[in-house]
Amino acid sequence: MPDCIFAPYFPPEEPQKFANVHKIFGASNVSKLLNEVQPHQREDAVNSLAYEAEARIKDPVYGCVGAISVLQRQVIRLQKELDATNADLIRYTCNEMTTLHDGRRIGEASSTFSQSPSAYYYPSPWNNDPCAGDAGFHRGGGNHM
Repeated sequence: MPDCIFAPYFPPEEPQKFANVHKIFGASNVSKLLNEVQPHQREDAVNSLAYEAEARIKDPVYGCVGAISVLQRQVIRLQKELDATNADLIRYTCNEMTTLHDGRRIGEASSTFSQSPSAYYYPSPWNNDPCAGDAGFHRGGGNHM
């Protein structure tokens, strides 16, 4: 019907979208909500309802909050891994810098390794002195975000 408030947002080729929203929120509640929302905001409102409805069907207890929590834990784990890798890189760089002597590595007979120690410096956002030890680096434990 042309005056149906659902028609512009629930196309007939996506019947599951409406079925999910109807199952979770009820058609009358969605109709009330759409009538209270400004017309230019209705599409976003329907998309949010459809996303939450699908998430609630997959996870009835937490819905999209459960998916967000999983992603947040993954970001925290990956940030810790990145921090640890950066700390290892800084330690490696500092070890390389301390093994240099007269532009070559200790124990090398030739001067084939003639790069200066500054060629190994990788600036760190955690510490201005990359060779100052592990200050500012955290391996596991605690939330550093």
